[in-house]
Amino acid sequence: MANFKKHLPQWLCLLALFVAPSADAVQQEIRALFTPDSANPQRNTFVNKTPVTGYCAEYPGECRQNETFSIRLPVRFQSTSALLPNTAPRRNALFSVPAQWRALTVTNVDTGETETVELRIAGFGSQYQLSDTAVKLTGAPTDLEGHRLLWSGGALGSWVNAPPPCQYSGVGAYADNYYRFFWKTPTEAACVKLAQFAIPAMSYEYLDIAYELRTPNPLGMSSGLYTGSLSYRLGPNGDFDMGDVMVPDDPDLTLNFVLDVQHTLKVDIPPGGNNVRLEPLGGWQSWLQAGRRPVGLFRDQTFNISASTRFKIQMGCGPGVSGECALENSEGTRRVRLFISVSLPDGITDLSGQPVRRLRLRHGAENAQHFKPGFYVDRAPGTLHFEVPQSHMEFMIRPGEASTWAGTVIVIWDSEI
Repeated sequence: MANFKKHLPQWLCLLALFVAPSADAVQQEIRALFTPDSANPQRNTFVNKTPVTGYCAEYPGECRQNETFSIRLPVRFQSTSALLPNTAPRRNALFSVPAQWRALTVTNVDTGETETVELRIAGFGSQYQLSDTAVKLTGAPTDLEGHRLLWSGGALGSWVNAPPPCQYSGVGAYADNYYRFFWKTPTEAACVKLAQFAIPAMSYEYLDIAYELRTPNPLGMSSGLYTGSLSYRLGPNGDFDMGDVMVPDDPDLTLNFVLDVQHTLKVDIPPGGNNVRLEPLGGWQSWLQAGRRPVGLFRDQTFNISASTRFKIQMGCGPGVSGECALENSEGTRRVRLFISVSLPDGITDLSGQPVRRLRLRHGAENAQHFKPGFYVDRAPGTLHFEVPQSHMEFMIRPGEASTWAGTVIVIWDSEI
């Protein structure tokens, strides 16, 4: 008889990406979560968990319809001189944001493993505040007409309409002296609104941004804490460039990333499955009635495994013989080898990508076998195969001798690799 146990280490890991930038920089935390989904096991991506603030918190329906979101940064841009008609784009309302993908390296603080995360700014917005009302600046009869006439574009002059290559991303909101807007940025190029009337002073009261994130495959990431950050320069000719006239109150922005990976590694063994009784194929009748010695002793023990992370299986046993697990007779005078192998469900392979079918397990941590899921496997059946080979039958089973053979096998499923 063989007894085996399962060992499950801590399988919840938090993957965070952050550093300590200068105290003067504007800082924003970016959060994303991976957790296995039994209803959608093929989905191996992080989900954005950054709290929505700013434009999309005020107009959630618009953002759902346009498949975007926003976070608000406490950065204010103030004009250093008047915005005047017939001047260069950089002396008007110009916007250029880092819409191309930028990469950062994140490092596991425990293992030193590195991964790459990429981010692009997919949209931005703010609220421009005028030094006077749009009606007084333009002579228009209404606030809305004043905002339209104030900028280039004619009937499309209001800031709900984005100048190319920026794109529309939802409704605007206005009053007599401000206009709230939000635009998509499919490419990294300047979007410009040209003043059609003199504007003595203007400000952007905050900076709303939307981003897209490319993260590593979480199924290939080790447990642990990963750290990293992205820093940007704000202001004329910086990463967030609002032209030469509009200057931020803080020129530095640091995005601190927190990726939360909640892996699952769980093995369920049916009740009584820790007591494994080996028998010949077809039972003992041929030996008991006709004295025909079995060709071997066998038992398959099923288990259910849920896995979203790489793991290893290692084995310990007692007693042993010649580096193999063994069974020992009740008198303690003889031992026979006990072979153990494992079959894993589809979706879990060895590190070379091959299916796992009757893979031999050997005693000792140095003989641990490593595996990886191709997708989240949720309570799928696997099998431990136990066998005493034919070569030991004559030594083990003798006419006129009754004996009980037993041994202990400890099988460890371990995500700490």
